[in-house]
Amino acid sequence: MKDLAMSRQPATHNRPVFDRLHPKIYGAAAGLVAWFALMAWVLFDRGGGDVSLSLAFVTLLFVMAVGLPWTMSRLWRKHRMSNEPLHGPVSLRDWEAGDFVVWGAKLRSVHAAIDVLLPLIAVSFGLTAIGIVFDIVRAHALF
Repeated sequence: MKDLAMSRQPATHNRPVFDRLHPKIYGAAAGLVAWFALMAWVLFDRGGGDVSLSLAFVTLLFVMAVGLPWTMSRLWRKHRMSNEPLHGPVSLRDWEAGDFVVWGAKLRSVHAAIDVLLPLIAVSFGLTAIGIVFDIVRAHALF
């Protein structure tokens, strides 16, 4: 019975193992941060000085949060040690089919991408939904 149960386990020994996220995952994360900042400006800026100043600081924070890691990755590629292996470009499909190493454990690469992007998706689209509801309520309150 034990042999039968073990034979039903999927074979994962042929999957490639990655220790870095795919560049398109980073691009999606940066896009979601940009969406958050854009929707904050579009939906919450009413021309008042107080709100504009707060939105400017939040936008600056997001620019730094995205810009610093991007700049560091560019510097790392340019000034890499000669003995470090150069990883060739991996397609997103190949990356998704592999495993992702996190703190000594492995999980599916797709699950790692979901874990990275889901909080950003929730915050970005949640802010958009709150802003739309805010505009609807404000429009009905003016009548």
